[in-house]
Amino acid sequence: MDVTQVFGKNVFSDSVMRKVLPNNVYKSLKETVEKGIELKADVADVVANAMKDWAIEKGATHYTHWFQPLTGSTAEKHDSFIEPSADGTVIMKFSGKQLIKGEPDASSFPSGGLRATFEARGYTAWDTTSPAFLKEDASGDVTLCIPTAFCSYTSDALDKKTPLLRSMEAVSKHAMRIMNAMGNTATKRITSTVGPEQEYFLVDKDLFDKRLDLMLAGRTLFGATPPKGQEMEDQYFGAIKDRVLDFMKDLNAELWKMGVSSKTQHNEVAPAQYEMAPVFATTNIGADHNQLVMETMKKVALRHGLVCLLHEKPYAGINGSGKHLNWSLATDDGMNLLDPGNTPHDNAQFLVFLSALIKAVDENADMLRRSAANSGNDHRLGANEAPPAIISIFLGDELTHILEAIEKGEKASSKGSNFIKIGVDALPALPKDNTDRNRTSPFAFTGNKFEFRMVGSAASVSGSCVVLNMIAADAFDGIATRLEKAKDINKETTSIVKEIMKKHGRVIFNGNNYSDEWVKDAKKRGLPNIKSTVDALQTLTSDKSIKMFEKHAILSKRELHARYDIYLEQYAKQINIEALTALDMVKSQYLPAVMEFVAQLAGDISTLKDISVSTKVQSELLNKSISLMESASKKVFDLEKNLEKAQGISDVSKQAKAYRDKVFTAMGSLREDIDSLEAITPRDLWPVPTYADLLFKL
Repeated sequence: MDVTQVFGKNVFSDSVMRKVLPNNVYKSLKETVEKGIELKADVADVVANAMKDWAIEKGATHYTHWFQPLTGSTAEKHDSFIEPSADGTVIMKFSGKQLIKGEPDASSFPSGGLRATFEARGYTAWDTTSPAFLKEDASGDVTLCIPTAFCSYTSDALDKKTPLLRSMEAVSKHAMRIMNAMGNTATKRITSTVGPEQEYFLVDKDLFDKRLDLMLAGRTLFGATPPKGQEMEDQYFGAIKDRVLDFMKDLNAELWKMGVSSKTQHNEVAPAQYEMAPVFATTNIGADHNQLVMETMKKVALRHGLVCLLHEKPYAGINGSGKHLNWSLATDDGMNLLDPGNTPHDNAQFLVFLSALIKAVDENADMLRRSAANSGNDHRLGANEAPPAIISIFLGDELTHILEAIEKGEKASSKGSNFIKIGVDALPALPKDNTDRNRTSPFAFTGNKFEFRMVGSAASVSGSCVVLNMIAADAFDGIATRLEKAKDINKETTSIVKEIMKKHGRVIFNGNNYSDEWVKDAKKRGLPNIKSTVDALQTLTSDKSIKMFEKHAILSKRELHARYDIYLEQYAKQINIEALTALDMVKSQYLPAVMEFVAQLAGDISTLKDISVSTKVQSELLNKSISLMESASKKVFDLEKNLEKAQGISDVSKQAKAYRDKVFTAMGSLREDIDSLEAITPRDLWPVPTYADLLFKL
């Protein structure tokens, strides 16, 4: 494969537009993309026709407005290019109006009460900042996909993209004010950038099809601990199996064609777990690309007789999956604002932006925690496989030392370039970064960016990006106001860094976030520890949250309350599905299998007694099986009772709490008995594949 020829071949990219658009149309479209100037109707018509011709040439017959509703996944409605002619034939046509606006039925998408269910009209609006692309399916059919925002008839945002675009505007606006106040007039725009690392599991499809819990809930609701898990530490970065490599090869090819810069692939910590990481992109495109990554992983896996699992915790007892969100700020003239350089103590611009982010994270840790909240992530956070629910910042010793010196009014210094000498003549000295990495930190500085390690693997990155952009913009706003009024910029800069460290330095922690000592220390520091999604979502409609979202014109109070209801409903619905699935499996699979085993065992005991052979072992096993079966039966009744009560609660907040405190707890208790029964029931009678099958048969 010639990757250079494959990459971006299915993207209506800038280079393609240069070729197929008249020069004046190309320039007008670029002004819309880069400056937000309104797109003229005649320009849209020319672009649409050129886009249609390009897509048809590559085999497309249909187009779709590709959008991201509040389900967390993507949505698309396909329309063909055909238009009937008077002579009974058809022509292929695509107008500027069709390009700019679509009208999908919005009644079945979650709105959180923004409209009545009978009000169906919704609109998709072309996002000119994210290029159109082609998707190919397994049979070779091609569809033109146009990234769009999605809003209601009343102009309320019904998607993930709209607030993301608004947050990007906010962070650019206030970061530019700081740059201008510090004397930079060359930079015209600042963009947040992201690189989401995507963790996932693969499982053989034949085994997947035999597990109702994986099919319906995305995770195993039952499963005894296998003889081997990840304790040998031989999975991480291990040799990749041929079958998995074949999947990865096809995945990369599909992603590269759509312009997704799939860069890194490797085995992750748990068996059958893997990771893919892209190159950085602007936040809007990076978020779109991550949705494509998740979609494509699932499609390509099926072609290889595999299923891709994106749930944050598909298996108990081994590491779950996250999505490390690498976030930074870049200027239109090539600067990374979070690059400290070789002498960070002298880099005033870097120190100001770094300090602003310290302030932003400390003041809004609750909102940042909420941005990563979902029912799947509750299984993962704080379990020595992911960050705790406590938000803190890792900076490394050198940067922390510099900031602490400024806080104390002392002269700051940095070590400059250092090298690691390995002690073998044939090996070169390695350049040493100015910080180590801290894999336990939820928000770690990693050289020239921050890594938000709390996001769940199945989640859209847009929610966390919106919060990161917004809280950064809010901090930049306050600092910019001070710098714009300052008579001595250098003196004011030092004062800002010093004040932020005194007030917000508590959020910096370079130690082990998994330790019990840190939990106690964080409490003393006054850092919040929000452990569940239900509690985290409360911050969405707090006065502070509403004020900040409305201040930066990202979401209105009405839109925030709608999202609060939607996310709580999604939480409750997910656990409801899990509970119903658990009951189905126990009553139709597990208990019948154990009953069959008990009957066989009782028959064997009777036969052995007839010939005067000891049945002590068999009797103990029989009694244990019956005891566990009776206990499980009682717990089924308890789960059904709690589930019925939760389903009957009309208040969405109270209902979510009932699912968390009662239903989820009852499911866990039932699992204990079923997993114990799995450990003593013969394999040929156990009705579903075991953990050993799921994790090691690839």
